[in-house]
Amino acid sequence: MGKIIAEKVVDRKPGFLYYVDGEGNVCEAKMARGGRKKKKK
Repeated sequence: MGKIIAEKVVDRKPGFLYYVDGEGNVCEAKMARGGRKKKKK
C-alpha cells in the first residue's frame, strides 16, 4: 500500500483516479466501474 506524501496538491474530480507515475508525474485516469454492462451498439 502506498503512503500520502502531499495533500491538496491537485484539484480532484469525481470518477477519476490519481497516481504518481515512474517519472514522478501526477497522472489522472478515469475509474472503471465494475458490475456495469456496456451498451450494445
